[in-house]
Amino acid sequence: MAAGIATSTEDVFINCPFDEAYASTFRALIFTVYLCGFRPRSARELDDAGQTRIEKLFALINECRYGVHDLSRTELDDVNHLPRFNMPLELGIFLRAKRFGAGAQKAKRLLVLDVEPFRYQRFVSDLAGMDIHAHGADPLRALAETRDWLANVSRRALPSAERVTRLYEAFLGQLTDLARELEFDPARLPYVDYERLVTGWLLRPPPA
Repeated sequence: MAAGIATSTEDVFINCPFDEAYASTFRALIFTVYLCGFRPRSARELDDAGQTRIEKLFALINECRYGVHDLSRTELDDVNHLPRFNMPLELGIFLRAKRFGAGAQKAKRLLVLDVEPFRYQRFVSDLAGMDIHAHGADPLRALAETRDWLANVSRRALPSAERVTRLYEAFLGQLTDLARELEFDPARLPYVDYERLVTGWLLRPPPA
C-alpha cells in the first residue's frame, strides 16, 4: 500500500455485505452518501482484470478519507457453512492505512456499524474501546447513523437525518418506474446503474 498518497475528502469507502439480505441497507447508504455531497466508493466498482482484487482494494482505500464499515454479517452461509471475512479484512486494511500511512492517510475517519452496539465483543474483541454504532438491521437507522457521522467528522452543514430519510423514501417510491423506463429489473439493478439513478434523481428539483 502506497504511503502518503493523497486522499479525497469527498470519497467514502463503503465496506458492507453484498448479499440480497443487505441490499436495502446498501442502497440506503449509497443514497445517503450522495445526498450529503460525498461520493460513495465500493468494491462493487472494481472490474479491472489487470489487477488482483486485494490490490484494487488497497488502491481504493488509499483514495478515501472516510470509511463506513458494517460488521453485521456474521452468520454462516448456506453453501459453505462459514462466515464471511471480507468486511473485517477491509476494516483492518483501512485501520492499517490510518495507523501506518503517512500524510493524509492519518486523517482517515471511520464509522463501524453492527446490529447491536456491543455484539462485536463476541467475535472481534480487539476492537474494544471503539464506538460501534448499532442499526438493528434497519436500513433507515443505518441511513441516520451514517448521515450523523458524516456531519460530525466533516463538520459540514448537511441535511438532517429526517430530511434524508424523507427524500430516500420518495426516491424508493419512484425507483421501480425509473428502472423500468431504462428496461432494468428493479430487483436486479447493477451497481453502477443504481448510482446513476440516484444521482440523476438528486439533480431534479427537490420536492417542496
